[in-house]
Amino acid sequence: MNIPNTPRITDDLVAAHGLKPEEYQRILDLIGREPTFTELGIFSAMWNEHCSYKSSKKWLRTLPTEGPQVIQGPGENAGVVDIGDGQCVVFKMESHNHPSYIEPYQGAATGVGGILRDVFTMGARPIAAMNALRFGSPDHPKTRHLVAGVVAGIGGYGNSFGVPTVGGELNFDPRYNGNCLVNAFAAGLARTDAIFYSKAEGVGLPVVYLGAKTGRDGVGGATMASAEFDADIDEKRPTVQVGDPFTEKCLLEACLELMATGAVIAIQDMGAAGLTCSAVEMGAKGDLGIELDLDKVPVREERMSAYEMMLSESQERMLMVLRPEKETEAEAIFRKWGLDFAIVGRTTDDRRFRVLHQGEEMANLPIKELGDEAPEYDRPWVAPAAPAALDPSSIPETDIADALLKLVGSPDLSSRRWVWEQYDTLIQGNSLQIPGGDAGVVRVEGHPTKALAFSSDVNPRYCEADPYEGGKQAVAECWRNLTATGAEPLAATDNLNFGSPERPEIMGQFVRAIEGVGEACRTLGFPIVSGNVSLYNETLGEPILPTPTIAGVGLIPDWSRMARIGFAAEGEVILLAGAPEDWGTHLGQSAYLRDVHGRAEGPPPPVDLAHEKQVGDFVRGLIRTGMATAVHDCSDGGLAVAVAEMAIASGIGARIHPNGGNSAAVFFGEDQSRYVFTCTRQDVDKVLEKAREADVSLFVIGETGGSELKLGKAHAISVEDIKNTHEGWFPRYMQG
Repeated sequence: MNIPNTPRITDDLVAAHGLKPEEYQRILDLIGREPTFTELGIFSAMWNEHCSYKSSKKWLRTLPTEGPQVIQGPGENAGVVDIGDGQCVVFKMESHNHPSYIEPYQGAATGVGGILRDVFTMGARPIAAMNALRFGSPDHPKTRHLVAGVVAGIGGYGNSFGVPTVGGELNFDPRYNGNCLVNAFAAGLARTDAIFYSKAEGVGLPVVYLGAKTGRDGVGGATMASAEFDADIDEKRPTVQVGDPFTEKCLLEACLELMATGAVIAIQDMGAAGLTCSAVEMGAKGDLGIELDLDKVPVREERMSAYEMMLSESQERMLMVLRPEKETEAEAIFRKWGLDFAIVGRTTDDRRFRVLHQGEEMANLPIKELGDEAPEYDRPWVAPAAPAALDPSSIPETDIADALLKLVGSPDLSSRRWVWEQYDTLIQGNSLQIPGGDAGVVRVEGHPTKALAFSSDVNPRYCEADPYEGGKQAVAECWRNLTATGAEPLAATDNLNFGSPERPEIMGQFVRAIEGVGEACRTLGFPIVSGNVSLYNETLGEPILPTPTIAGVGLIPDWSRMARIGFAAEGEVILLAGAPEDWGTHLGQSAYLRDVHGRAEGPPPPVDLAHEKQVGDFVRGLIRTGMATAVHDCSDGGLAVAVAEMAIASGIGARIHPNGGNSAAVFFGEDQSRYVFTCTRQDVDKVLEKAREADVSLFVIGETGGSELKLGKAHAISVEDIKNTHEGWFPRYMQG
């Protein structure tokens, strides 16, 4: 095809589109001619890492994705899990890392907008959001600016749209100096008999454009997200989209109203690669062709080219295949909500993807091959070397009380209140637990007792030291945090953030982490039903820490029996479940070793998955019988930080009995599968008997009461001082 006024295809132009010479040759072989400029853009969008998963597909197939509760696993806009009574939860996590580093506010805001669309495209009303954020060293000149912009963007979009942010995590590490991570999660509720999919069906049916107008923002965004950063990073600012949460709220209401009419055959969010990806995916899944007439696409800028329109990532847009007899009714709904509704194409029976613009055919490509024939790589990888053992005798003795204060006031373990108070955590009126506990909890609308719990977890330090154990631990901690509220963990979504897969050592981290994630999900009955892979997270050759974020959903059958982390009353007994004989042993890769001694050494704590399940099931049973009055899992900072957080949450002090082991390892070891919980004095014997029956180790370690925390033989610290130290770091840091 010879189309006037379009650039000539050169090697440089192909490279600028992120396509390797062998990939371009594959395109030539596939279509038997040189592509047009628009076609080159379409291939670039569909075959980049962000959309095609070409380096990760082989390994993603090894993850467990099925279970009796799973209605829809990976491959759709979001995963769908049955929660009984004709209801289901729809959820997914996705990255917006590169855009958020370039333009923090809009990058983070449109990450929230995109994940919300993934959920309501399936017919679900969003009920909860979370975010997992990683930033560079606090003293890096760009970090404070990124934190402020990202947090404001998340709050600005989520609050305006009207969804509660119920949880998440935020960490600092120098390895994120040149590439922050913004992983956004959303969950929604739907009826199991009213789930909507993206597979187009029927020939000659109208393809309808819904929502906001198309502009030039975000052109080439998906391709940008599939490349590492270099010194020209600021030139990529125009590839970041601009969001409007109020338009998205109208789009949500219009879509749900339209879905109720029976007019929708297939619907797809216009996310990465915009009109290109949504049209190709709908047609390819249905073994149909799609013909688009770009003259019908609503635009907000003049003289947009076919290339720009096909690659724009303007926000708040959907593409739908519609029942023709419902066209008038459907248009009336969208006009009522002040949104664009335009028939921009039709389905065909020839499996071709045609794009028309101003009387010219700008693209004519085989639709199945565009998606299904994307390159797939089995990239070379090298297994990471095992970390050297840590010599415990090399760690100097420290004052336990002083070390605790240092940890709770450190950048990584201090309170995140400064962050989550910028989010609306209570909108919709169903939030039962706000951020700060083990998991966010939201009531299930329309059911008298059910609630859903949400958590997001990973320890990148563990993953760097041993990606396999780190991958296992990310899943186990997410499962544990859900369990600590009394929830039955149902399923998970992953966001796998790594450096360049073209480096065998990075690919080795990815492969081993996936193996660890897969093993943990299988053993814990916690399938992965959706997710995202974000690669090339590196700048000038410096990769991020391997960060396979795991977000999970759990079901609480009766929220009146839900557990919280704050001590419930004075004079209760404190117990430690799942611990070794000396309560804690493992200091390798611990927060204590890093923040008190400035060392990152040793292997991470191993996870015994069978033990993890056994202890978690035991603790969940205690919560549901009402015997456990407060529950908190042990993670970063070990036993001491867990008990301190329980005291801070309640204002009630505690005394922990001295233990004969190494005091630092006892109080700050990060051994896995442990829970701290409380019960009344009259229930202690019953609880200990239940532990014997379940073959779970359980120790009475102290009691609640007073206004001080006393850890073993260390000097007592007032709960008020611990709280002030915990709450103080973040506001001071953000004030500069």
